[in-house]
Amino acid sequence: MKITIDIDGNLKETEVVIHAPKYSEEIMQLNEMLQAKQKKNSLLFYKKATEYYLDVDDILFFETNARQIHAYTEDDVYVVRYRLYELEDILPDEFMRVSKSAILNINKIFALTHSVSNNLIQFQNSHKQIYVSRKYYKLLRKRLEEKEKDL
Repeated sequence: MKITIDIDGNLKETEVVIHAPKYSEEIMQLNEMLQAKQKKNSLLFYKKATEYYLDVDDILFFETNARQIHAYTEDDVYVVRYRLYELEDILPDEFMRVSKSAILNINKIFALTHSVSNNLIQFQNSHKQIYVSRKYYKLLRKRLEEKEKDL
C-alpha cells in the first residue's frame, strides 16, 4: 500500500481519497476506521422544554439517574435521549465507560483518588465528582497513561 499526504493551505477541511484497483477487505477496514474517527461532536440535549445542541467536548460525564441519562457540564445538567450503550458507540474516543451507570470524558479529569473502598474522579472548575468501579479502574489508568505519553 502506498500512502501520500498532500498538505494544501487553501483547503477548508480535510478530505481523504482512497485510490484502489478494487474494493477489498483492507479498503473496507480503512473506511470503517475513518468513519469511526468522524464520530459526532455535538448531540441534542434537553432541559425542561428546551432543546440544546452542545459540543460533546463540554461534557464532563454522562450518568444514569431515575431511568434517564443526564449529561453534566461544569455548571449545568441536561437530559439526553440515548442509552449509555448507544452513547458508547457514538461518542468520540475521549469518552469511556467507568461504571455500570457512567461514561466520562477523560480530557476533563482533574484528579483521580484511589483508595481501598473506592476510586473517585474530580473535575477541573467543577465541584462534581464521579466514582469509577473496580472493573474499569485499570483501563482508565491505562488510558490516562497513554494520554500523558501523547503530550
